[in-house]
Amino acid sequence: MARGGGAWAPAAAAAAAAAALLLWMAGGAGAVWLEIAPSAAKCVSEEIQSNVVVIGDYSVLYEHHHAHPTVTVKVTSPFGDIVHHKQKASTDQFAFTAAEAGNYLACFSVDGENKGLVVKLNLNWRVGIATKDWDSVAKKEKLEGVELELLKLETAVQAIHENLLFLRSKEADMRDISEKTNARVTLLSMVSLSICIIVSALQLWHLQQYFQKKKLI
Repeated sequence: MARGGGAWAPAAAAAAAAAALLLWMAGGAGAVWLEIAPSAAKCVSEEIQSNVVVIGDYSVLYEHHHAHPTVTVKVTSPFGDIVHHKQKASTDQFAFTAAEAGNYLACFSVDGENKGLVVKLNLNWRVGIATKDWDSVAKKEKLEGVELELLKLETAVQAIHENLLFLRSKEADMRDISEKTNARVTLLSMVSLSICIIVSALQLWHLQQYFQKKKLI
């Protein structure tokens, strides 16, 4: 039994390390500190694919002994639709599934009664598989140890594959836009050159007519 446990331990550790690396590569997750000035909003954007779960936890840091500042939070989609809006919030969470791919914008501003304060806010923005509750998954599927880590690896690999397909589609779109732009620039250059030649020819014809009229040639 001791030998069996010793054999499984390195495998579990390796699977956990690989899962952690792939989860870091596949899912967007990270906490940031924002310092919000009284006169302006502070915004954070994230490019997100469609049908991806997004969870953001935010909380205000109380640095003032006699004040408990609050903020107004607004999260908008790439097309300007509001997916989360809250006023006078000190700590809360927004969660939604991205309806369309693009840049999602989360903006924070200090509420009116706290306009003289500089507010610090902690934002933990998680996207995709970083939002999964693996403890609940393990209990539901009755998984533990290496099996759970392998499930994490499989999910991470699938997410990375989807990200690569998304990047490939964006690269194809950029290439099409670049080719169309080059074609339009070439057409514009040809039209400009043609206009210059026509104008030069008309100038020469006009000068020739003028000199003939004046009997200079």
